[in-house]
Amino acid sequence: MKNSRLYNVILFFVFLLVSQNADAQCAMCKAVVEANLESGGSIGAGLNDGILYLMAMPYISILVVGLIWYNLKKEPDS
Repeated sequence: MKNSRLYNVILFFVFLLVSQNADAQCAMCKAVVEANLESGGSIGAGLNDGILYLMAMPYISILVVGLIWYNLKKEPDS
């Protein structure tokens, strides 16, 4: 138990120290969307829909797994 906790703490700090920056594309996306909106395009709305879709999927997956787990662990009424 103690070794497992120590392993998890060490693993956490290793992942924390090995992080990579991924914000380089944000400026490019912003520039493309702004240029498109200035010319009357609608890429911005589609981009927002895509972001919301990507954001919702993990929550929906967790909800489905939780409901399945709850239904399997629920004791039947006698």
